[in-house]
Amino acid sequence: MADNAQDVCSEYGVSVEEDAVHLRDSLLEVAGLSELFKVLADETRTRILFLLSKRELCVCDLALILEMSLPAVSHHLRLLKVMRLVAYRREGKQVFYSLDDEHVVELISVAGKHFGEMRETGGRNG
Repeated sequence: MADNAQDVCSEYGVSVEEDAVHLRDSLLEVAGLSELFKVLADETRTRILFLLSKRELCVCDLALILEMSLPAVSHHLRLLKVMRLVAYRREGKQVFYSLDDEHVVELISVAGKHFGEMRETGGRNG
């Protein structure tokens, strides 16, 4: 059985109750953020976002590249639209998808850099 004594505090690092209240109130800044990460946690949706970071694509293109059915790709795109991660435009009967804004590109870029660092260090913290 593992010794978890190092995970138990003998003293609290938040010295004043007002600090604890201020920190607790600051949690509102991340309220709902876990929903975004749940959407991004799906490998297929991450792959779709990565492809759309390269260029605008229609559902047919995405289905071909990902070797998936059109309904399956459409299902993922619907969720990505709801989370405002992708935007779309119609051209006749075709619908083209792109990333909604630069923030999505930044999310992908930062996550990719972090993942690359994890691979290089074997997941160690330094």
